[in-house]
Amino acid sequence: MVTYGTVAEEVTGAEAAVVEQTDLMGKGTGVEVDDAAPDGAESIAEPFNPEDIDVVTRNMTVNLLLSRTKSGMIDLQPDFQRRWGVWDTRRQTRLIESLMLRIPLPVLYAAEDDDERWEIVDGIQRLSTIARFVEPKAIDSAPLVLSGLEYLSDYEGKRFPDLSSRMQLRLQETELIIHLIKKGTPPEVKFNIFARINTGGMALSPQELRHAITPGKARSVLEEWAASSAFKSATDGSVQAIRMDDRELVLRFLAFYCLGLDSYRQPDMDGFLITAMKSINELSEERLAEVSLHFSQAMSTARAVFGNDAFRKRFSDNASRLPINKALFEAISVNLARLSDQQARTLIARASRVRQGLIELCNTRAFESAISQGTGDVRKVRRRFEGIAELLERVLSGA
Repeated sequence: MVTYGTVAEEVTGAEAAVVEQTDLMGKGTGVEVDDAAPDGAESIAEPFNPEDIDVVTRNMTVNLLLSRTKSGMIDLQPDFQRRWGVWDTRRQTRLIESLMLRIPLPVLYAAEDDDERWEIVDGIQRLSTIARFVEPKAIDSAPLVLSGLEYLSDYEGKRFPDLSSRMQLRLQETELIIHLIKKGTPPEVKFNIFARINTGGMALSPQELRHAITPGKARSVLEEWAASSAFKSATDGSVQAIRMDDRELVLRFLAFYCLGLDSYRQPDMDGFLITAMKSINELSEERLAEVSLHFSQAMSTARAVFGNDAFRKRFSDNASRLPINKALFEAISVNLARLSDQQARTLIARASRVRQGLIELCNTRAFESAISQGTGDVRKVRRRFEGIAELLERVLSGA
């Protein structure tokens, strides 16, 4: 077991307000909203060099974009689980009607990978809707039938083949503007660019952005571990996959377990997690298997110790169960993963003491702040790891 220092004992007088994240449909994701930005700090820890930015703007016809899609050079079904289906038929119809009326659409943003394939980061709903109507086979979709037109009511119930040749050609030759971030642009720079423009009603989550700009085996590793029975049991199956919240939790574990707490030197959690994804891509299969075993053991221990309350704030025995807290997940999972088998068994045998100790920590002002406000602050990251490490040490030592 590793300890990180001490935690000041300042008991709060009231339970902190906890807000659960919601998905695009307004449903809870099972994860508490995370306030990662340090107090008074910008989200970017260090300015990047403008010379690192390589963005080109292209005007491309619908036909050309669909051609690239069919050849696999544009991914319109990325593993965001944020497909065109998020839009209902009426909204998709209105977009097609806009094209038929020659109303310009907002620009698209894409990231180019090392093989020159494009990952659409902003505009996937629009482009997927166009593909579903004009050439549904390009995305293995059922064809879109227009429904709920506002102006062109004569086209109600029509599919693309039902249109006149003139209207078909108009749609196929419609030009869309794409801002393409070229390969070679550092992932941290890509993330910042997309975070700045990613402000629409269907904006990607931070983990979806990280997924889009960091190709490699890290994507499949996060997916597999988040789908594991150990993770689902430890989190009580409450973390929704729709916005990749489950994968972000796994990534946070990997970041601090593999890179180490001392590697977190700047108040930039997003940058740290991007670095972690790149590091995962470089891990050997042997090392991944070793870490996977420790992750599974940590999840099993968390379930055995905390039951269905693992990784959640608790201020009293009879308080309502709260959503999973990302900062607590980091600190608890990494500390548990570093236990020996004997230490894990001892903690499980003394589970009630661990649970009571966590309640006391959550009622400590310094610790509660470290898992609630400005959680990306370097000192607060260290404070929560210290607090959990010391709690486990006390229980293990019988103190």
